Amino acid sequence: QVQLVESGGGLVHPGGSLTLSCVASGFDFSASVLSWFRQAPGKERDLVAHIGWTGDATNYGDSVKGRFTISRDNAKNTVYLQMNSLRPEDTAVYYCHAAISSRGEDYIYWGQGTQVTVSS
Repeated sequence: QVQLVESGGGLVHPGGSLTLSCVASGFDFSASVLSWFRQAPGKERDLVAHIGWTGDATNYGDSVKGRFTISRDNAKNTVYLQMNSLRPEDTAVYYCHAAISSRGEDYIYWGQGTQVTVSS
């Protein structure tokens, strides 16, 4: 059974930091491209960052460049999102996402989400 379980969300003051974690199971984690998305109330789900198989290739949404860092530990089946200099507009539910191709088929998996609230 495939699972993506996020943790680390919470309430933080503007300018603060949080680190999100997503632990995966049930698929070949090391062969997957991993991403973090977020969705604020009344808005579409947007890509925050993604990272390639080895962790060398990363990409970020414009609004988080220079503040957020995505990383992965294939030995622990875990992807992280380090968030610094948080702003109220970063408030959203953050979702872990995995994409993998296996035997000619493409598979996409989502976590259940973790709430991040940035407020004074």
